[in-house]
Amino acid sequence: MLNSHITHQLIDRFGRKVDYLRISITDRCDFRCVYCMSEEMTFLPREHVLSLEELYFIAQAFAELGVKKIRVTGGEPLVRRGALELLQNIGRIDSLHELVLTTNGSQLERMALPLKKTGVKRINISLDTLDAGKFKAITRTGDLQQVLRGIDAARNAGFERIKINSVILKDKNHLEVVSLLQFAVDKGIDISFIEEMPLGMVSQHDRSSSYYSSDCIKADLAAHFSLIASTEKTGGPSVYYKVQGTQIRVGFISPHSANFCGSCNRVRLTVEGQLLLCLGNEHSVDLKQVIRSYPGDMDILKQAIVDAMLIKPEKHEFNIHEQPVILRHMSVTGG
Repeated sequence: MLNSHITHQLIDRFGRKVDYLRISITDRCDFRCVYCMSEEMTFLPREHVLSLEELYFIAQAFAELGVKKIRVTGGEPLVRRGALELLQNIGRIDSLHELVLTTNGSQLERMALPLKKTGVKRINISLDTLDAGKFKAITRTGDLQQVLRGIDAARNAGFERIKINSVILKDKNHLEVVSLLQFAVDKGIDISFIEEMPLGMVSQHDRSSSYYSSDCIKADLAAHFSLIASTEKTGGPSVYYKVQGTQIRVGFISPHSANFCGSCNRVRLTVEGQLLLCLGNEHSVDLKQVIRSYPGDMDILKQAIVDAMLIKPEKHEFNIHEQPVILRHMSVTGG
């Protein structure tokens, strides 16, 4: 039984309230982005992966413990069979305020409308360049035009908000930040610029030499746009600005130059069922073991989640100039 003295709320030992869960529903992806994966990836065997029913059961438990926002990620979540059904089921959880999705955009041309009907309110679409050649080089397998058509399909489907996520790499796409923001303004969608997260060993890519800070990006943008600081938050780590004369929000996610750990309200569930208490640390709890040892026992699962808050670390220790301490790739972690 859940201990009677524990309120139905997740509070870590530093007093931070956890009300945001990111769920990876697959480690598979149809792209092989250089900062996310090795070119030759070995994906998890099916028996190591949580079933759709297990994913939903864990989502229910978190909602009952006060989580108000769930983001579904991958890999590329829309390549998993049954993804729309899972999203629809999670979207029906009464206490959940917001169901959102991160995608590479490859499946949106055909799936945007059914995705909207599942209850997903907002989507983030990864887009690092508007140059087809560079897009192919960064993603290794992706088709830029397919993603651009997907963005238009998402706009036509009527999501509450759409946001582009752009990981900026020096000498790969850092000269495009102005054109990426102009694209967002023209499309009427938001954008966040992201400093690279050093997770997993990657080939053909030197993270130290490719690091480009949020301050550099802001300086590049300031020559072309007036950015007005905003207090708006969406529950994640972005610090937002408004583009003067528009309703467009520009976010900066800065794990290196502006550590955001003090206000962390997030935990992540990997597709293997590991509850990661911090993106940049290995502190975790095996929820797959819990639910497979005690199938259907919601109280035991919730107690395991509550207890996990006691090992959530204070902060990450990313160092872009060293080999990564975290050897799991972003695709396994949940992008």
